[in-house]
Amino acid sequence: MTAKEHPQKEVGEENSRQNRKDRFLILHNDDYHTFDYVIDALVKICEHDEQQAEQCTLLIHYKGKCDVKKGSFSYLRPLKKALIQKELKATID
Repeated sequence: MTAKEHPQKEVGEENSRQNRKDRFLILHNDDYHTFDYVIDALVKICEHDEQQAEQCTLLIHYKGKCDVKKGSFSYLRPLKKALIQKELKATID
């Protein structure tokens, strides 16, 4: 059978290809910055709302890191750079 006979298979394959291109911007815990500082950075740089930023900050504190944004490498790179300029530790995985 062809993809036309199974349109959901075609959509699934397209989503699968897209997911392989997606990366995660990871923010890591440190012992220097306050919760408010990190929350403010997530709101301004990653465009999180207050509640989302607070939840990410708690995950970072207790788990050591949190993926704060998902997207292509070229989309995440300037966000990572902005977080690093605020002296936060960020990576793209």
